[in-house]
Amino acid sequence: MARILIVEDEAHLAMGIQFNLELEGYEVAVVGDGNQALHRLSGASGPEFDLIILDVMLPGMDGFTLAERLRTAHDYTPILMLTARGLPEDVVRGLEVGADDYLAKPFDLPVLLARVKGILRRRDWARGENGIECARIGGAEVDFRSFEVRAHGKVSRLTLLEAMLLKLLVQNAGRVVSKAEILEKVWNVHPETQTRAVENFIVRLRRHLEADPRVPEHLHTIRGAGYRLVLDAGPVSDGTAP
Repeated sequence: MARILIVEDEAHLAMGIQFNLELEGYEVAVVGDGNQALHRLSGASGPEFDLIILDVMLPGMDGFTLAERLRTAHDYTPILMLTARGLPEDVVRGLEVGADDYLAKPFDLPVLLARVKGILRRRDWARGENGIECARIGGAEVDFRSFEVRAHGKVSRLTLLEAMLLKLLVQNAGRVVSKAEILEKVWNVHPETQTRAVENFIVRLRRHLEADPRVPEHLHTIRGAGYRLVLDAGPVSDGTAP
């Protein structure tokens, strides 16, 4: 089963989550502050984790900062954020710093367990289990099993959400996929959530895929409609924009 790291300073809550996750068959470790978590995730303290359950309000380093530091260091371990602050702007901030899902306290245990299973299931889906494992987009080769992109003489690695977004676009190649559909299917949030996360991720995918991200040949923005991936085509000038 998956290895999960709980980063939570409320000891009784952390122990309760750990106990129930271990009953589900997961291997679980717990740390109580952000600095300890960063050290634990540095790669020097043992095997990698499959999921991080990360509280926002932590001593040493808050969860938003920790998530951002991990992503900047190219650690793309899926993150489920826990917080007492369930405001929409907190959800958006969590997603934009790199969290893969967000759960407000207090929460029901079955909901937490479902979110954990959901993230791991989405990871497996993004990796191509029971579906597309590889794709060629122009001169770029995408391996969803390893989240690697080989393009223009270099290899880069996708995050879980980048891989999920790209796979959704590959599955719908040639069709316009709306921002609302992306938010619902990739970010698992309400389709009317106000965030620029999707636009930012499109920019990031172009850096992986396109020879010149400023003049995209494959991943186009259709103004007022959404995004369209063309697997093998040149630049467009029919009302679309980067």
